[in-house]
Amino acid sequence: MKVFLNPGHDRTYDSGACHWSGTREADIAWLIGCKVQEYLEAAGVETMIMQSDNLCGWDCDREDRPKAVCKTSDNWEADLFVSIHCNAFNQEAKGTEVEYISAAGAKAAQCIQDQIVDALGTVDRGIKVRRDLMVLKHTDAVAVLVECAFIDNDEDHEKLVNRTDEFAAVIARGITDYELTL
Repeated sequence: MKVFLNPGHDRTYDSGACHWSGTREADIAWLIGCKVQEYLEAAGVETMIMQSDNLCGWDCDREDRPKAVCKTSDNWEADLFVSIHCNAFNQEAKGTEVEYISAAGAKAAQCIQDQIVDALGTVDRGIKVRRDLMVLKHTDAVAVLVECAFIDNDEDHEKLVNRTDEFAAVIARGITDYELTL
């Protein structure tokens, strides 16, 4: 199985959501994504990682931007596309949710959701169909978007900052759980 990892947003152009302390979603997503890649490769899973706010190509045509995430995943012929994010809302909402668009995506989403909630004790917000997300709609691979926890909630923020390696390990475990279902 070939797994394409997409840590959400972009550390240069679009940092995503932020905590009042200055912690940025793009930085946390990148750290988690790199560790997921390490765990998956140690387990013998072929991976590629790319972080960019250029998702599909038509949203940014500047020459200095990297190639589009979805097109890169498709050209690499990924079997599973995993986008990693931190949620944000009102500083009170907390928990983990994994979003998907297809039946196979639901299976992968549930495997990852179960691992995060069980291991890290985050609030279980469930898996959710999201037909509006570009990385789910415009990727040929089975695709999921992982909202690890709420970066704007102090309790979740603490987990995101101090348990980054644990998030990565359980996301990788959820991916390998999904692989076993194939």
